[in-house]
Amino acid sequence: MDQPFLLILIAAVVIAMLALARLLTRPATPTSEPAAPESPFAVSTEGMKTCPECGMGNLWTERSCSSCGASLKG
Repeated sequence: MDQPFLLILIAAVVIAMLALARLLTRPATPTSEPAAPESPFAVSTEGMKTCPECGMGNLWTERSCSSCGASLKG
């Protein structure tokens, strides 16, 4: 092996070891993700029934909530 190749190989091994050490010593990531920011777009609720139990929006033709199954008024 010639000297430049050996130096590049040693440098690559050192960089790989440093990257591995950084991965092993970094703090654990939180399991819960932060809440998504509120959308700038408006959402129409016209013609929808809101469930009195869970607050889910349902089509005006539904008789029971699509999320929790509670009875809807009207």
